[in-house]
Amino acid sequence: MKILIRLVVAAIAIGAGAPAVAAQPELVWAACPGASNPDLRCAKVKVPLDYRQPHGRTIEIAISRLPATDPALRDGVLLTTGGGPGGPGVHLPEDLAGALPSGVRARYDLIGFDIRFVEQSTPIGCGQVGEEAGGFWVRVPGDLNAFAAQVTEARRYAQDCARAAGWALPHASTANAARDIDQIRKALGERKISYLGGSYAGMLGATYSTLFPHRVDRFILDSPVNGDLIWRQFELSRTPSFETGFDAFAAWIAANGGYGFGATATDVEANINALLDRATAAPIEAGGHAWTAGELGNLVVIAIFFEQYFPYVAADLAAIRDGAPPPVPFPLYPSARPGVPGVPADNHTAVNMAYRCGDNAWPRGIHSYLIDVYRYSVPYPNFGPPNANITPCAFWPSSVDNRVPLSGNRAPGVLVTAALRDVSVPVAQSRAVASAIRGSRLVTIDAQTHAPFPHFGNACLNGAVVDYLVTGELPATDIAC
Repeated sequence: MKILIRLVVAAIAIGAGAPAVAAQPELVWAACPGASNPDLRCAKVKVPLDYRQPHGRTIEIAISRLPATDPALRDGVLLTTGGGPGGPGVHLPEDLAGALPSGVRARYDLIGFDIRFVEQSTPIGCGQVGEEAGGFWVRVPGDLNAFAAQVTEARRYAQDCARAAGWALPHASTANAARDIDQIRKALGERKISYLGGSYAGMLGATYSTLFPHRVDRFILDSPVNGDLIWRQFELSRTPSFETGFDAFAAWIAANGGYGFGATATDVEANINALLDRATAAPIEAGGHAWTAGELGNLVVIAIFFEQYFPYVAADLAAIRDGAPPPVPFPLYPSARPGVPGVPADNHTAVNMAYRCGDNAWPRGIHSYLIDVYRYSVPYPNFGPPNANITPCAFWPSSVDNRVPLSGNRAPGVLVTAALRDVSVPVAQSRAVASAIRGSRLVTIDAQTHAPFPHFGNACLNGAVVDYLVTGELPATDIAC
């Protein structure tokens, strides 16, 4: 049994001190559930469930605001949200405030939001008792019998989602989430917006810039997914980078004492896979928890996505193997912050599936998935099977291409940041986004990490982003940090 799971994180300046357009009166700001910073205030924006019927049923989008620290320097709003899809964003301003320098905090109200159907934004679930490990539905076909069972499971999951949230599923798409952003802009009374989004949220920002180019000010797209590839092609296209990333993780372990997994990368990979096989046969008791193969696979994916976590994940895997508690606990499952009410038990996984299945039509032929599993298993034995395997999207009740092609983008240039050895979203995707949005600049670092701004701590990359946010001027050329 091999490794599984995918883990995983704008506008012409209004002018110094210039007031925003009058906000719509229906925005009512109040304390944010689960927030620790009292300056963070929350509100709800009503948006159409179906933009083809703008006067029909509405849903709510939860937003938050952390005001600019110097009204005399205020340049407007900087929106941000979580990746995934399925990651929340309401509390991100609170998290970002400590990472952004004072020059940025002075100029922008930080606006967070949960995309439609996530947590506080009219949340949905698929009727499951809890989240999947990492918040992503992934299965590893071991043989034909396992594949047949997974087909049945995938079909049942899609049926459960249709029963629990069928009213929402046709309207879960990145294009609609981008339209929601423009409703947020209107509700805030802003002529244009600035935006910071990583990974899926980077793709969401690119989609917004395609649909609403005249509303774009300073956009930072951090490791953005190429929206032209979503989602089946995306999973297959990034499989080689998963394999290379695992090789690098195994080589690091071998070169740093082995952690009991072996003295060569080959031995390390074999023994990590043996650990996953062991957990597949029966969960491994360690630290008062029964560790499943999915949970251990999620730990491995965290490592290959973020090289800075190599030593921590290696130590955790070794401890679990030996029946001891992991020394550096990582969250196994997504969850709402304490104090956030009304979030279904499986909300993040349900939303991830809803967008992945709703953004574009997936193949309906079961045999096409089996063929891909075998085709990708030989060159990519660790990640080919899970990435190529069938998902509930093969049985989704709606099957429409809702993508917004990058070829239609007419927005002003944006700043794209990326890591050259990104496993989650290979750098070729970030390059494609930067190339499609004319006049954009690409800033790269040579690292195996994902969405590096600001937390990877590269001064060159972080400085380029901060300079752009403060001055509104893109770098003269692409930058290789």
